Amino acid sequence: MEQPATTTAMSKEMQDCVEACMSCHALCEETMSSCLQMGGQAQMQIMRALMDCSEMTRLCADMMMRRSPMAAEMCALCARACEMCAEACMAMPDDPQMKRCAEACRRCAATCRAMAGATM
Repeated sequence: MEQPATTTAMSKEMQDCVEACMSCHALCEETMSSCLQMGGQAQMQIMRALMDCSEMTRLCADMMMRRSPMAAEMCALCARACEMCAEACMAMPDDPQMKRCAEACRRCAATCRAMAGATM
C-alpha cells in the first residue's frame, strides 16, 4: 500500500546544500582531530571555529531535511560560521588538512548563502 506524500521533495539546490553541510561537518570533525594531535596554544582559536562550524553545519542540514520554518535563517548563520572557520583554517595555509577544511567551508558557505535567499 502506497503511503501519501506528506512533504514535497527537496529541491536540487537544497539537496546540494545539505550535502555541502554534511561534508563540511565531517571535514571539521577530522580537522579537530588533526589539531588536537598538533597541540599548541595557537590552535585554540582554530578549534573554536571548527567546533562552531561543525555543530552549525550539522544542525543546518537537519533543519533543511525536516523543512524547518527557520531553515533559511539557519542557513544564513551557517554561512557565517563557515566563513569564519575557513578564515581560521587559513591561518595554517601550508597544512593540507586545514586547506581541505577551508575549501569545504567555503563551498558550504556559498550554498548556504544561496539557500538563505531562497524560499524553502
